[in-house]
Amino acid sequence: MASKQRLVVIGNGMAGARAVEEVLARGGADLFEITMFGEEPYGNYNRILLSDVLNGSHEAEDIFLNPLSWYADHGIKLHAGVKVSKILRHAQQIEAEGGIVESYDKLIIATGSLPFIPPMDGLTLPDGSDKPGVFVFRNLDDCRKITAYAMGKKRGVVIGGGLLGLEAARGLQNFSLDVHVIQRGSSIMGQQLDAPAAAILKKTLEGLGIVVHTNRDTRAIRGHDQVTGLEFKDGTRLGCDLVVIAAGIKANSGLALRAGLTVERGIVVDNRLCTDDPRIFAVGECVQHRGQVYGLVAPLWEQAKVLAAHLTGTDEEAAYHGTKVATKLKVMGVEVASMGITEPTEEGDEVVQFTEAKKGTYKKLIIRNGRLVGGILLGDIRKAPYLSRAFESNTPVPEERLSLLFDIGAPSDEASIDGMPVEMQVCNCNGVTKGAIVGCVKQGKRSSKSVMEATRAGMGCGACKALVSQVIDWACGGATDEDPSANFYVPGVPLTKPELIEAIRALGLKSVSSVFAALAGGREDPGSKPGLASLLITLWADEYVDERDARFINDRVHANIQKDGTFSVIPQMPGGVTSAAELRRIADVADKYHVPLMKLTGGQRIDLIGVKREDLPNVWRDLDMPSGFAYGKRYRTCKSCVGTDFCRFGLGNSIGLAQQVEARFQGLDAPGKLKLATAGCPRNCSEALVKDVGAVAVEGGRWEIYVGGAAGAHVRKGDLLCTVDTHQAVLQLAGRFLQYYRENARYLERTYAFVPRVGIDKIRDVVVLDSEGIAERLDQAMQRSVDAYQDPWQEAVTPATPNQFGALLSIVQ
Repeated sequence: MASKQRLVVIGNGMAGARAVEEVLARGGADLFEITMFGEEPYGNYNRILLSDVLNGSHEAEDIFLNPLSWYADHGIKLHAGVKVSKILRHAQQIEAEGGIVESYDKLIIATGSLPFIPPMDGLTLPDGSDKPGVFVFRNLDDCRKITAYAMGKKRGVVIGGGLLGLEAARGLQNFSLDVHVIQRGSSIMGQQLDAPAAAILKKTLEGLGIVVHTNRDTRAIRGHDQVTGLEFKDGTRLGCDLVVIAAGIKANSGLALRAGLTVERGIVVDNRLCTDDPRIFAVGECVQHRGQVYGLVAPLWEQAKVLAAHLTGTDEEAAYHGTKVATKLKVMGVEVASMGITEPTEEGDEVVQFTEAKKGTYKKLIIRNGRLVGGILLGDIRKAPYLSRAFESNTPVPEERLSLLFDIGAPSDEASIDGMPVEMQVCNCNGVTKGAIVGCVKQGKRSSKSVMEATRAGMGCGACKALVSQVIDWACGGATDEDPSANFYVPGVPLTKPELIEAIRALGLKSVSSVFAALAGGREDPGSKPGLASLLITLWADEYVDERDARFINDRVHANIQKDGTFSVIPQMPGGVTSAAELRRIADVADKYHVPLMKLTGGQRIDLIGVKREDLPNVWRDLDMPSGFAYGKRYRTCKSCVGTDFCRFGLGNSIGLAQQVEARFQGLDAPGKLKLATAGCPRNCSEALVKDVGAVAVEGGRWEIYVGGAAGAHVRKGDLLCTVDTHQAVLQLAGRFLQYYRENARYLERTYAFVPRVGIDKIRDVVVLDSEGIAERLDQAMQRSVDAYQDPWQEAVTPATPNQFGALLSIVQ
C-alpha cells in the first residue's frame, strides 16, 4: 500500500475545517496524514453566531461545529492556539510558534480575514499598547473581552454600519448600554441594500433603541488612559466609554505574500483553488478568484467541495467558477434577503418595487432580459426561496411580475420544492443542498431535528429553517417522523413532564443544577434552566434551592426590562383599588427618580416605565408597596369592576373577591403568565370571560368560574368550569385548577392552549368532581406555594447577589 501524503492546513476556521470535512467525505483519510493549525485554542465554531454569544442567547459551547475531540476521532493532528510564522516553499515545510516545523506534500491556506481598521488617531495608548475600551469583533475571545469590559459602562459605539456592525450593536444593547452605530457612508448595509431599504431598516433599528449616525467619518478615539468618546472629521464629538470597530474585513494574505505567492486583494487562485505553486491551495475569505473576494460562507462551501475533489482525485473536472451570492439573514430580528445587484446598471433593466415603510417592508427586483439579476427583500422574505432559485439558476421569470413579490398565482410549496435543483443550497450558512437533505432522509433520518443535526441545515442564522422543514417534509412524502424531543418538557433533559416530575420527586432534586447532574449527564443547557426552575418551584415551594443563573433577567431583578435597558416597575393594587397616600408616594418616586413615563395598565395598576437598574432598590423602598409581579411567568393581577358597593347593576362583591384572589395567589409561579378577573355581573366590565381564570357574579349570589380565556394576540372566551356559592369556593376551585395547570401544562403554554388541549370535561372531572382522587393533594400543594410567598422587592434591603442591581451582563430572551 502506498504511503499517505502529508496534507497540512493553515487555518481552523469555517473554511479550513470544511475543506478537511470534504476531503474526509471523499476517502481522504486513506490518502492523507492531515495536520491543521489554528490560531485560536479551540475547535472549529460557527462565526455567524458570535453575536448570539455576545448577547447571551447562546453559550460559547453551543456554536462549536467540531470540538477538539472531533480531530482526534478522525486522526487529525491539530495544533490549536499556534500561529504559523513562515511557509518554506522549497523545503515544503511550514514553521510555527514554539519551534514547530511540519512538512507537507499538499498545503491548504485558509487563514480567513482580518478586521479592517479605518485610519484614525487614538487607537492605542502612548506606549503603543491597546487602549482600554477599544475592541474588534471577530472571534470568541473578542466576545469575552467585550462582555467583561461592558460591566458598569453607559454608552457603547460601533464603528461600521454593515452586517457585522449591526450584529455587534445588537449584542451591546443587551448589556444595558446606550448604543450608537457610526456609518461613514450615507446608508447602512450598503452591500446588501439600496438607499430606500437602508432608510427603512435604519428607522426600524432606531425604533429598537439603536441610534444610527450616517455620513460620519471618525477622526479619533478620545481618552488618554481609556476611551471617553469619538471625534469626527466634521469636528463634532460623541461621548462613550466602549468602542467596537466592525468596519469590514480584508483578506488575511500576509503569510502567502511573504512566501512569494501572487497576492492582490487576496491570494490569487485558479478554478481548482490552486495558487501559482502547484502544491499550495487556498480557500475561504483569504482567496481572490477572478478578481472577486468573498466575505460570505456560501462561496466557501463551494470552494471547499471543488478543492477536495481535486486533492482526492475524485473529480478532476471539478471547477470553481465563482458564486452568485444570494443571502438570507436576520438583522436585529429583521429578516433580510439580498441577491445580485441592488441598482439597475444597464439600459432596459426592469425594476419591480413595493414599499410599505410603516410596517418595515420593502421589496425590489431587477430583471434583465426576463431574468432576475438582483433583488432585495426586507421584512417579508417569504418569496426568497423561489427568487433565489430563479437568480442562481438564471431561469426566466414569469411575465406576471406581481407573482414574484406576492403569493398571487404562485406555485404551492410542494410544486416549488419539486422544481428545485438537487444542487441548490437550502442553507447558505452551512452550505447544505436540497440533495444533501434528501440523501439524509433516504438514510433513515425522517424528523426535522435529526436531519438538521446530521446536515447542520438551519443551524446557522436560522433564516432557512422553514424551507429546510418543507424540503424534509417533501422528501418524506409528508410522513415525517415525530421528533421524540418535541415531547420533552425542556430540551436539555430527555424526559416528558410526567417522567421528569416522577424523577425529580423520587430523587429529591431541588435545584436546577442537580436536575442536570442526575438526569442530563451533567450537561447544562442554558435554554432549559428557566423551565426547570418554574417546575421545581411548583413542586417544592419553599424547599426549592434558588440558583440565580436559572432565571431570566426580569426574574433576577424583579422588574420588566425595556428595549433601552431600563425597567418597568408596577406596584400591587389589589382589585385596582388604591389610596391617596399610595398615589402621593408613586408621584414622589416618579419625580425623585426622573421616571420618564407613567401609564395606567390594563390590569388596573400604575406602571413606572424607564427606571434605571441601579435605582430599583431605592424605588421599591420609597414606594413601600408590594410587587405587582408584572414580569416573569407567574400570576400577574386580578382585574375587577366596581361590584355591589356603588354599581347599580352589581350582583356580587367583585372588588372584595379580587382582593382575596390577589392576596392568595400573589407571585405564584406558573408555566405561563396568569391574568385573572372578577366581574360583579354578567355585563363583564372587567373582561373576566377572557382571562386565564374569571369569576362572574350571577343571580342568587352565585359565581360562575371560567378558565382558559384570552384577549391578546390570541382571543378565546373561557370555558365554564362550574358555578359556586361563596368567595371561599371560588378561591379553592380556582386554586385547584391553577395547581393542576402548573403540574400538567407544557412550559410557556398558556391556559388558553392548555384547556382545549386537555379538554374542559376532563379538567372539570378532575378539579370539580375529583375523578382521580387528587383534589386534596392539589389543594395542599397550592397552600404550600401560598405559604412560601415572599415579597421579592424585599431584596431591595438585602440583595440576593452582590451585583444583582449592578450593570447588566447578559439577557436571555
